[in-house]
This record gives sequence, structure tokens and C-alpha cells, in this order.
Amino acid sequence: MLKIYNTMTRTKEDFKPIEEGKVKMYVCGPTVYNYIHIGNARSAVAFDTIRRYLQYKGYDVDYVSNFTDVDDKIINRARELNLSPIDVANRYIEAYLEDTKALGIQQATHNPRVMDYIDQIITFIADLLQKDMAYVAKNGDVYFRTRQFADYGHLSHQSIDDLEIGASARTGQEQQYKEDPLDFALWKSAKENEIQWQAPWGSGRPGWHIECSVMATNLLGDTIDIHGGGADLEFPHHENEIAQSQTKTGKTFANYWMHNGYVTVGENNEKMSKSLGNFTTVHDLLQTQDPQVVRFFMTTTHYRRPIQFSDTTLQEAKTNLTKLQTAYRNAQFALTTAANNDDAKAQAIVADFVKEFEMEMDDDFNTANAITVVYEMVKWLNTYLKQKNIARTAIEQALAALDKMMAVFGLNLALETKKTSLTDEQIEQYIDERNCARKERDFAKSDEIRDKLRQQGIILEDTAQGTRWRVEQ
Repeated sequence: MLKIYNTMTRTKEDFKPIEEGKVKMYVCGPTVYNYIHIGNARSAVAFDTIRRYLQYKGYDVDYVSNFTDVDDKIINRARELNLSPIDVANRYIEAYLEDTKALGIQQATHNPRVMDYIDQIITFIADLLQKDMAYVAKNGDVYFRTRQFADYGHLSHQSIDDLEIGASARTGQEQQYKEDPLDFALWKSAKENEIQWQAPWGSGRPGWHIECSVMATNLLGDTIDIHGGGADLEFPHHENEIAQSQTKTGKTFANYWMHNGYVTVGENNEKMSKSLGNFTTVHDLLQTQDPQVVRFFMTTTHYRRPIQFSDTTLQEAKTNLTKLQTAYRNAQFALTTAANNDDAKAQAIVADFVKEFEMEMDDDFNTANAITVVYEMVKWLNTYLKQKNIARTAIEQALAALDKMMAVFGLNLALETKKTSLTDEQIEQYIDERNCARKERDFAKSDEIRDKLRQQGIILEDTAQGTRWRVEQ
């Protein structure tokens, strides 16, 4: 039985979807004013992995991830670049889709944009005003009456009194227009030379929190199965989403709340963020790193735990991934000489590894333990391939199992990401020459051929089934 850690209850709960066989899932997406950094990508990778495992288990996942294309940061960026906010948003949406595709992230079923939902946002806010749960301030902003929502603070497990103390310490011009320091903006009144729309209460643009409530309920319904995002969104963003959504619909907004951990950097493990200036963009990183290594680095740590980003941790990920790729390709090579028969014992061992993998993933998508199962399976496979009598069926089953398990992580062990100038025929000719030199015990020539191929990025591996080659990663 799949269990999910629910931030709302702080416990692992059995997953029971609203509709059998289907999952409605909403994950907060990026504000598109720049390239995404590794911290942003961590959330996208984490929830893509969760989505992939739900699909592995047979669920039809309706996955929604939004683009915030109306925001102060986009307006400021547009001024810097001398572009319109729409042009800035379009540029970085395209970059986001390119970078996430490189990381093996499946595109969402829907990628809604705020600008396409202005009418629905206005209707939503009008409903809250009618219910007297929102008000139009003197400056034209519209605010939600936070204190009137009885369960406010439930998700982040904060009392209204503690929140009031924190809110009272806030500064800023907008604070003077609020009835209560806890209230949050649903609509921001128009400012000169800024993008704006006409609403019954005046011109302006949506606040940040309202967009996700509107897009989630419009695309997935009043109640969704899973709502996800980074840990920094738990409060106030997700808390505010709950308040405004449940006020409007009178229904539970999301049954399971999931939050991924931060990416940290430096000796003090600071959270990676644009505001601190300690970030590395995915766009820049992929100029020097294999996308599969970056994906492996991010997806094999449990989604709720922080990840430390450094050259050392990336190199560790590369080393571990290379070991898996080597074992996989050795198994593929072994198929050429394996006996065309069954090995019931080996096949049962493979099946047990798959069950163990699923058991770990069923425990709140524990990718850290699940990848350990993969390591153990590969260790067994390497030993099995050294035997004289190996069965084709067992190897094929092992390869198929690895394909399915690694696909959950968004990885393909058979994928060669680097190329060589040599043709396959040239490489095989070098290997034949080296084999002849070894038979004649001319080890100097044998080593010379190995070194020559290494200079071309070709790694030779001597196995029980003969010599195989791979492109160095």
C-alpha cells in the first residue's frame, strides 16, 4: 500500500485517490523572469519522480504545474531588458521547458499561465467579496480577511497568535491599508506603466496566491488528490491557497500536501536562492554536466530531505551512475553469448529485487532506499555475469527490471550521451588487434591499444564473455 507523508497531518497516510485509478496532482511552478536554478529544478525533479512512480503503479495522473507570468519580478525584469512582461515570460517559459526536458522531466498535462485565467480570477475574488471574506481597501487593493478563516495556520502548524505577532512586525506601504496585519492581497491596484486588467472594483492585477487556487480548481476540480511544492511555499503561499479555496468552495482543497526539501550550498548549508545570489542555473550547469548525472544527483535523495550541491556531490553522483551504466551494458554484452535457456533461481532473485524496490518506493517515495536496492541488484548481476553458465532469460529479465526502475528516476542506463570520432567497426578492429596481442603475450602492444582508445574516449572492459567497450562519460 502506497503511503504519503502529509504535511497537513505530519504523518504518513495510506494513499486513497478520490477516483480509483486516477490522481489529480497540482505542483506550484516557477515565476518566469529568469532561468531556473538548481533549487527550482529540485522541486520539478522530485515531483516528476513521484508522478512517474504513480504511473508505474498504474495510475492515470492528471498533472498540473503553473507558470506565474504576472509578478513584480517579471515587471522589473522587463524594465531591465527593455521588453514587455509578456515577452519576458515567453522567453523564460521556453527556457524552462528546454532545461526540464534535458533533465528528463515529463511536461505537465497542463501548464496554465496566469494571463490566461484573469477572468476566472476576477470571478473567484468577486465570490470572496460577496461572502464578506474579502474587502476592497482604500488604495484599490483587495485583501482576504485571514482571521475569519477558522483553520488558518493548520498546514504550517502555527497558531493565529504567533502569526499575528509576526505580521505586526511587517513594514511596507500596503500594511496601512489592511484591516488586519494578517490579511493578504488577492488583487493589487493598478500602477502607472504596469500591466493591468479591469475588474469591477478597479484596474489592477492578481496577487500571487490567488492564481494557484483558481487554476487548480478550474483544471482539477474543487478537491484534488495531491498538492505539492517546495518547503518554502508551505507558508504563506499554500496556507493562503487553502484559506481562499475552501472559503469559496466549502470543500477540502487538497487531500495530501507534499513539500520537497531545499538545495543547500557552501559550508554553512545555506538554501540556494536568487535573493542570496548563491545560485547556479540549470541552463549554465548543463553546459558542462551530463543531464543524467544532474538528474541522478537530485532524484536519488528522498524528496523531503535537503540536498547539498557541490562539485563533490555531483562527482559522487557521476561515479555511482557510471557504475550502474557499466553493469547494464555489460549485461547487454553478455546476451551475445548467454545460453538460450531459463534460470528459475536467478529470475526469482530479480523478482525479489523488484518487490523490494516497490516496497521502498511505497514508503513515501523513498528514492534513497530504492536506489540502494538497485545497487544491490547490480552487485548481484555483476557476480552472476562472471559465471560460466548464464541464462539469456535471466539477463533479459534483469535488464527489463532495471529499465523500469530507472525510468521511475527519469534515467536511461542505455543512453550514451557522449560521442566518439571512431566508428563501431574501427573500435572492433582495435579490439581484435588487442586480443591477438594478448594471446601472443605482447602486453606492451595490448596496453598501447587500450591507451590509444582511451585517448579517443573509449573505455575497454574485459568480461567473462569477452571484451566490450563503452564511451567514457
